[in-house]
Amino acid sequence: MSDQPLRRPATPMLQQIADRPTMRGALMGVPLGVKVIGALFGLAFLALNAAIAYVVIDGQLDGEWYDIRDLGNAVEGLRGWTEDEGFHPGVIYGISALLGGTGILSLVGVWLIIGPWVERRAIAKFQVRVGPNRNGPFGLFQSIADALKLMQKEVIIPRGADRFLYFVPPVMIFVPALLGWGPIPWAEKMAYIDLDVGILFTIAISSLGVLAVFLAGWASNNHYSLLGAMRTVAMMVSYEIPISLSLLSVAMLTSSMRLSQIVAWQDHYHVWIIAILPFAAFAFLFSSTAEINRTPNDIGEAESEIVAGFYTEYSGMKGGLFMAVELGNAILVGALMSTFFLGGYTMFGLEEWIPGYIILLTKILAVYFLFVWLRATLPRFRLDQLMGFAWKFLIPISMVQVFVVAIEASVFARVTAPALFTLGAFAIVNLSITILLVKLWADRLGYAVIQHPTKPVLTQAVGGLRAAERIRKPA
Repeated sequence: MSDQPLRRPATPMLQQIADRPTMRGALMGVPLGVKVIGALFGLAFLALNAAIAYVVIDGQLDGEWYDIRDLGNAVEGLRGWTEDEGFHPGVIYGISALLGGTGILSLVGVWLIIGPWVERRAIAKFQVRVGPNRNGPFGLFQSIADALKLMQKEVIIPRGADRFLYFVPPVMIFVPALLGWGPIPWAEKMAYIDLDVGILFTIAISSLGVLAVFLAGWASNNHYSLLGAMRTVAMMVSYEIPISLSLLSVAMLTSSMRLSQIVAWQDHYHVWIIAILPFAAFAFLFSSTAEINRTPNDIGEAESEIVAGFYTEYSGMKGGLFMAVELGNAILVGALMSTFFLGGYTMFGLEEWIPGYIILLTKILAVYFLFVWLRATLPRFRLDQLMGFAWKFLIPISMVQVFVVAIEASVFARVTAPALFTLGAFAIVNLSITILLVKLWADRLGYAVIQHPTKPVLTQAVGGLRAAERIRKPA
């Protein structure tokens, strides 16, 4: 062994990270009694799953109110019982609406509590930090502590602000975050409102956030807030166009604007639309990050430029509502992305064994993890870069894609060939056209890969623009 002493990390946080046991070490340190109890629970879990498998295969659960694979069965059973008992139709409708609304509010409410902890811990892992770990086990109570702190903070109203319009936006901005869940199907019978125009409803609801953002910036009577609001409104309006074009492609391909039928179409043909329309999926996902103000498109909250953007003058819980709605919108976009492009609650027959809402929730969390990954790795775009990317890149290519998909939808409706060959050909054609268009359009706009980047030069003196010019000139 070497006689040299072991080098300890330089900072207390690095020491704490170094002292943390590995996952294998943590498992090896579990007491024998806990391992035995865990093994017994594992065996019981396997036995329960075997019993469920037998019942599912035998078909004894299909359509029964206690079939937990689709909670809509229980709601239908309750509705049938109330009708048989002679309840007023308004009462029956109210009970169903109350149950569905409670489910949506519970999902969003729980996520607003646990979401900040999840995001902070995940980003800490990306950046080799620990994250919240003091309040409660693994820092689980940190979000509750933050909420209590915001509730206790004083709400300061700027002098000269429009008091009524100042108080409206923090509440108004939650409207799209809640109403957007309405048409999303969680299982075959689990949708709050199964609209024939579900896509139009989604686009219309997403546009309401623009009003809340503009009101918050204008009513604050602060030039920085107004600047942040105008930047955000311009960005949101611009990126609604590629979102609409992407969803138009989905509607033409599936011949429906009903979200449940779009999911059923993907399940029927055993394909996810992201495989057929890759550029539409990318445009929808990227544009949604701009729509909900997520990194790398968080222009409205560019704290290095305009403090906190349109809600600079909001303190206490009112400012906390603006921060919380970002998390709610993130999982809403995950649900929409999963529904339109990732098969929704279906998973190639796995939904017969695992409840569809569990499958959809898993996909939502996967999309949300992608948002966290982007936030932890990418810098913020400049406003001119972001606007230029929408108007000069996404929108033109999306319009070409709509034209191509219109031809493909017409061919698909008239050709009697097997769907595997037809949809496979569409996927190959769309991927090839996307690659070709991106390359040609990038060249047309002047984008190019740097072949010989400038080597870093050590700056030894402050020389301003002349020194920068000397560095750029070849030796």
